[in-house]
Parts: sequence; C-alpha cells; structure tokens
Amino acid sequence: MSAIASLFRNDYGSDGFRTCSVTGLDIHRSVENYVKLFGLTAVIALAVGGSFAFSVAMTRWEFVGLLDPSSYYTHLSIHAWNLLIFWMVFMEIAVLYVGGPMVLGRKLPLRRLATLGWVTMVAGAIGVNASIWLAEAPNEAPLLTAYVPLPVTPWFYGTAILFLLGATIAAVPFFATIWTATRDSSRTLPLVAFGAFVTGIIAVEAILGGIAAFAYALAWRIDLIASVDPGIYRQLYWIVGHGTQQINLLAMITVWYFLTHVVGGAVVISEKVSRTAFILYLFFINLGAAHHLLVDPGMSAGWRIWNTSYAFYGAAFASMIHAFAIPAGIEAGRRRRGQGGGLFGWLTSAPWRNPVFASTIFSIILFGFLGGITGVVMGQVQVNMTWHNTLATVGHFHATVALGTTLAFFGLVLFVIKTMFRRDYVSDTLASAIPYAYGAAMSVATLMLMYAGILYGVPRRTAEAVRNIPGSEFSFSAAIPIFMIFGVFALLAILSGVLFVGVSVGSLLFGGRLPAGDDGGMLPEGGLHADGGEPIHAVELRGTFALCLIFLGVFAAVYVLNWYLLTQLWAIGA
Repeated sequence: MSAIASLFRNDYGSDGFRTCSVTGLDIHRSVENYVKLFGLTAVIALAVGGSFAFSVAMTRWEFVGLLDPSSYYTHLSIHAWNLLIFWMVFMEIAVLYVGGPMVLGRKLPLRRLATLGWVTMVAGAIGVNASIWLAEAPNEAPLLTAYVPLPVTPWFYGTAILFLLGATIAAVPFFATIWTATRDSSRTLPLVAFGAFVTGIIAVEAILGGIAAFAYALAWRIDLIASVDPGIYRQLYWIVGHGTQQINLLAMITVWYFLTHVVGGAVVISEKVSRTAFILYLFFINLGAAHHLLVDPGMSAGWRIWNTSYAFYGAAFASMIHAFAIPAGIEAGRRRRGQGGGLFGWLTSAPWRNPVFASTIFSIILFGFLGGITGVVMGQVQVNMTWHNTLATVGHFHATVALGTTLAFFGLVLFVIKTMFRRDYVSDTLASAIPYAYGAAMSVATLMLMYAGILYGVPRRTAEAVRNIPGSEFSFSAAIPIFMIFGVFALLAILSGVLFVGVSVGSLLFGGRLPAGDDGGMLPEGGLHADGGEPIHAVELRGTFALCLIFLGVFAAVYVLNWYLLTQLWAIGA
C-alpha cells in the first residue's frame, strides 16, 4: 500500500501547487492526483479488455478456433465493453482534467463529486463485467449493442446506466472549472481547454442517449412496460454507441494538439480556424451514427441521404481542418527552430525515439488513412451495403479506436508517467518500441478485417466465419489466407499491448525517481518556447501540403475503388 500511496506524492508548495518542468504549467495536487487515479483505472480496464482480445481473435482465426459460439459472445462482450467504453471513458475524464484545471492552472473543484464519480464508474464497470460473465439462460451475453428483444439480464442495463451516471458526475468538476475560468477572466480559453470543453459537451449528448436507451430496455426487462420498439431502441442506442466514438475523436484531437506542442515543438497556425473545426463537430459529428441505421427499413431515403451526405460533410470538413492544422503546426514550429530542411526534413529529424511523440504521430497518420477515410466511405448510403454487418465494419472501428485513439492515449499515459508520476521508464528501449510494434501489428490486423469484409463479405456477427455458417451452404474458404495473416498480426498486436501495460506498470513500480527540474527527455530540441525565427505565416508549409495531397489521392482512390466493388459480386463459394 505504501508503494501505491507513493505514486500520488510529489513536492508541492504550501499552496498545493508545483511547476511542471516540462509544460511550465502550475499544477495543483488535486488535479494531478485525480488524473493519476482515472488514468490508472483506465489502464486496468485496458488490461482486462486486452486479455479477452486474445480469446476473441483466436476464435475468429479458425485455424485455432479457441472458443465455442456461446463462450465466444461472452468474451466478445467483455472485450468490447472494456476497450471501447471503460478504457476510453476513464481516460477521457483524465483528459478533461488535463485540458481544464491543469491547463488553466487551477485547483480541481468539487473533489468529492470527482471521487463519487470515480466510485460510481468503477461500480458500474464491475457490474457490467459481472452481468456479462455470469449470464445464464434465458439471458444472453449482450454484446456492445444489447439489441432488443435479445433477452439480457436487467443487471446489465442497470449497471451500464450506473457507469454512465458516474461519468456524468465525474465531468461536473471539469465544467465547474470552465465556468469559473470564463467568469474570472475575459480571455478566451486556451485551444486545448476549448477542445476539452467541446469534448465534454459531446460526452453529455452521448451519455443522455445511452441512459435513455438502457432505461427503456430496463423498463421492459423488469416488466414495467410490455414491449419495446426495436427501431426506437436502435436509434436511441446509437446516440451513445457511436457517440462514444465521437468523444474518443474529440479527446484524441485535443491530445494531438497538446502533445505535439509539448514534445514536438508544434505551434498553432490559426486558433480561430481550429476552434471553428471544433464548433463544426458540435453540430454535425453525431450525425455519423446514422450509418449504423442505413439498412433499417424504418428510415426514409431522405433521412438517410441527408444524414450521411449533406449534413455529415460538416464533420468531415472539420476533420480536414485538423488534418491540415496539426501537421502544419509541427512543420511551422520545427522550421522556425531551424530543425530540418527540404520537403520533409522537419519530419524526418523529429524525435522519433521519444515514445510520446511517436505514439501521437502514428495516431494521427493511422487514424487519418485507415479510420477517417473508411469512415467517410462507409457512411455513404450505397457503399454502406457492402460494409454493413461484415468484418469491414469491425476493421473500421479498430482503425479509429484501437489505432487512432488508443495510440494517442498510449502517448498520454507515457507522458504522464514522466511528468506527473515523475518516474523514468523501466526501459527506454522497450518504451520506444511500443508505438512501432503496436501501430504496425494492429494496422495489418485491421486491414485484414477490412479485406475480409469488403472483398468476401465475411460476416461480423458469427463466431465461425470461414469454414461454415450454421444453416448455410455458403463457403468463405477463399478468405482463409487473409485470416492466417490476421491471426498472426492480431497476436503481435496483443503482445504489443502487453508490452505497453508492462512498461507502464513497471515504470511506476521500479522506474527511477526523476529529480526536480528534470524534463525526462520530454521537451523538444531548444525547449518548449524556442520559437525564434520568422513569423508563423511566413513559414513555408510545403511538406504539409505534400502530405495533404498524398492523403487526398489515397482518399480518392479508396472512394472510387469502393464504388467499383459495389458493382461486383462477393466471391462467396469461390
């Protein structure tokens, strides 16, 4: 217990503040301790969900065929809830506390509410896991969606609501910080705090939708109402089902701005433009949930076209802004420091051995090329028919969550280990290997899922996919080579996740204590504020323009290819 308690100790002044040797921010003890608390809990959820990733992947890879279908769905449900919900949301509360009171240099208000929120979230997470693991007939494992009229234990709905309520409570101190900061000062919020604020608003929208959906189903399961309308439930559910990914997206982008500045020396090209992109998300990003309902007969053609075309373009435009602004900020910041010439010298000379920087940049690249492009493509009404209910959808959300957001959060955790826990990595070599190993392995596994779904129509809602589907004469044997590659790289991705957890926990327990004033190798060359040189708008951004052209070329190629594939028949039975 003393070792755990020591993790929450730092040298603070009489007012409870200390100056961070990396960011230069004045950080209060209360903020630091709660960021640590939520971050540690998130890593535990990651470890739980990751352990079930092994059994899920080894079942999907029918060369191994680890579990029978009934056990598979139990493992899949626990895997999904811990990695898509608990790991993410606990980290996102930590991101709110970093983006709010830490960046603003304030105490965390309403600390009892923060504690109550954490306790409630933990109780809800344990309850959801227990209700899934202990489910017995006639109840079924709920999967992530828990679609009605699938019989799911009322305890699942009740504890899921409890978790969502806990997250709401935990967010209140953040909103209180923003409220007092804006009342006490006429200055606008810093960009990171503004991004965190928009993240919090999107989170409230998602949570309200989740509470409405699960309360509706709970009322049915405890016989308060005789039946539920599956169409209404699905529409309510996807407010949180896809809304949680929108929280992930905004939290991830906020982390991108923060970490690229602190460890990469990036500057903000235009705060007004970046803020406008965040505001566009407020109005348009949740419309992306519509692509889960495109095959539902209850939705009119007009509704589908409006949500997945004209309205959704507002969110896509916002993402394009960030996709340019963040690398442009890195290029401008490094060129102003004289770090790297030529077209890409500013990028090749960057601190790639720093795992925080590498995790952040790989998150940006892999999310954009694998998650962002596929999200827009599969959101089109017609193309969605070749993606929906196939493993291509699973590949898409692994590209967004398992690659984009998780890699960004890996970087944040590794940053917090040095700056808040004040511990050195137990092994610099192993820490530096994490983003490379995980990013490469998960990218290949994700691509194989997309290929299996798009090219062969392999379904995503059956435990057995390649050898046989019960009650069907279809054969997907042509996809066996794809699954052989998937199985190997899924194992490597899981081992890379184990490496991250091992390095993180090992560093906290056995890493050397960093002395006061030591930046732990986190600062960019020349320090955080070594701006110097020509004004931002005079810096040439030809490297970023070249990268954007490459991105647009890949986007166009993938878009056209998917429209071509729409005209082809899947090779079922080949």
